[in-house]
Amino acid sequence: MAILAFVMMNVKVGTDKDVVNRLRGLKGVREVYEVYAVYDIIAIVEAETMAELNNIVNTEVRKIESVTSTNTIIAEKYP
Repeated sequence: MAILAFVMMNVKVGTDKDVVNRLRGLKGVREVYEVYAVYDIIAIVEAETMAELNNIVNTEVRKIESVTSTNTIIAEKYP
């Protein structure tokens, strides 16, 4: 069963659209939303393993220069 996670992030002012577009091109990123809350962007990420999820968040998302912070929530899927 795949792992579903919500990755909430803050970005540098004025870079929202660029970050959204970059996130949409990443493997495992299913949906991306620009939001008006404590966070600037929320991405829904799906991975087969925790290691894959860790790689997506730490190697791909967090290395986008404009991303200043992330908070990842792992969801439990019910059949």
